[in-house]
Amino acid sequence: MGDSSEAISNIERKRILELLSEGKRLDGRGVKDYRQIRVERDVVEKAAGSALVSVGETKVIVGVKVEVGEPYPDRPESGALTVNAELTPLASPSFEPGPPDEYSVELARVVDRGLRESKAIDLEKLCLIPGKKVLVVFVDIYVLDQCGNLFDASLLASVSALMSSRVTEYVVGKGGEVEAKSKYVPLPFRSYPVSVTMVRIGGDFVVDPSLDEEMVADARITVTTDKDGNVCALQKGGAGVFSVDEVLEAIDVAIEKSEELRRDILGV
Repeated sequence: MGDSSEAISNIERKRILELLSEGKRLDGRGVKDYRQIRVERDVVEKAAGSALVSVGETKVIVGVKVEVGEPYPDRPESGALTVNAELTPLASPSFEPGPPDEYSVELARVVDRGLRESKAIDLEKLCLIPGKKVLVVFVDIYVLDQCGNLFDASLLASVSALMSSRVTEYVVGKGGEVEAKSKYVPLPFRSYPVSVTMVRIGGDFVVDPSLDEEMVADARITVTTDKDGNVCALQKGGAGVFSVDEVLEAIDVAIEKSEELRRDILGV
């Protein structure tokens, strides 16, 4: 006999496929519908900015910290951005304590790429002394409840936290020293990246997959766009493959849904 979890997955897959043939899903959504999304900002008092985002039962909290540091050697006149993701064991039985695993690294990279390639923050405005002192923006993602589609929830939470951030204003003194003022200013935003994650189950594309849908999916694709609808990042997951036409279809869906998310969730 096969593994019992594999048998359950096969039964679940058959049920999901039967519903999709009728244009339905387990939770009653249409194939392009998101679960209910809720955003609460400024939830961590000591962070420069923070946000708690729920996509259905998936919950992610993000905190932002900004410090004075050194620039990357290849970008001496730009501030720095670093993203870290932690999958807390309380979020899922499959998450274990210890060093970052492959999934947490992938999650951090997808969010980092979306922020960086969309040029969400004008990093050049965070340069204090070229080649010596810049502001470093730390984005820390903590998954509280994994019920599917961590990518979209994490990027929405990251952008929301960055939008709410207020950081110390610094000036460079006559002697070249960096001085902190008593004034707090927002980060210099230029774009508002949004990712849209879809999975293919059989012959159907499904937006915002639940955990059950992720477990039985053939393949996953995440498309990140900027505020002008330009694709700035793509991430493929799962063992299955996508044809060129399917990738183009996913991009069209992502552009459509990202406009809704910016307007209705981010308010931009």
